[in-house]
Amino acid sequence: MVFEDEAGQSLRPPKARTWAPRGKTPVVKVTGKGYGRVSLAALTCIRPRQRTPLIFRTLLRRGRSGEIKGFGPRQFAGLLDAAHAQLGGKIVLVWDNDRRHLSKAMRAYIDARSAWLTVFQLPAYAPELNPVEQVWSVLKRGLANLAPHRSSWDPVQVKQ
Repeated sequence: MVFEDEAGQSLRPPKARTWAPRGKTPVVKVTGKGYGRVSLAALTCIRPRQRTPLIFRTLLRRGRSGEIKGFGPRQFAGLLDAAHAQLGGKIVLVWDNDRRHLSKAMRAYIDARSAWLTVFQLPAYAPELNPVEQVWSVLKRGLANLAPHRSSWDPVQVKQ
């Protein structure tokens, strides 16, 4: 059984509350330039008495013309084909009712792979039923106040 979900994250670090000594406001140095967004799609693969692998793909968007804005049927197809190759068996896929999952192109893809792919939709809004939602929660908490250091950036101090 495989659960799927997508998330997006800006390349600017999200601000979060933190502990600091009184009078010592923490400073996170970030660049003030550019735009960027990472789209993520992940599969949590559950098998009895086995470790739970996480299979994922990322798309980086810099805001340039002609770039893919997010996951579409072709990208989902690539992710599911890779999961099938890695897991080596039939897949029972459970995902939400995102419009991209319900498109004609996605339906055609699923029908072409019906020998090994069975798809079920989650109820309208049920994040508590999808274990991948917990992955996003942990990931985004870990990214708070994180500013990767790159010597080519012109850092700007941002007070929290």
